Amino acid sequence: MTQPTVKLNPHLFFGGNCRQAMEFYKSVFGGDLVLTPFGDGPPEAHKDPKANSEEMKLKIMFAKLSGVITLLASDNPHNTEAENTGQFGLSLEGSDQSVFTEYFNKLAEKGHVTAPLIKQFWGDTFGMVTDLYGVNWMVNITASRD
Repeated sequence: MTQPTVKLNPHLFFGGNCRQAMEFYKSVFGGDLVLTPFGDGPPEAHKDPKANSEEMKLKIMFAKLSGVITLLASDNPHNTEAENTGQFGLSLEGSDQSVFTEYFNKLAEKGHVTAPLIKQFWGDTFGMVTDLYGVNWMVNITASRD
């Protein structure tokens, strides 16, 4: 029996700053960014009473960054504070030292490096950073396994 093709895409929830966060990730990774505010959807698409307010119409119902990575996101319509995004981490892995070092450095701008990007005992270069939106990233630059 053939296994289906499955793609797992992380979906981040923000408390009103989804547009800014996704524009930041586009500046880091490049790619195409599509932003759909709640105001573009039908009123019945969201039952929260805030959905009809002018402020809510500007918040992002769905965002998709497509390119070297796929990242989905939206504003959490049920509160104005960001959800606790620190309960998970997103992991980037690849072999291009300069590209992944640049990703790490851009994610670290205005963020917090929790583990510097250095060569590790297993042979790869690895580091961790929490970006300015509170999202935890792990970057692993794979070593040549000749």
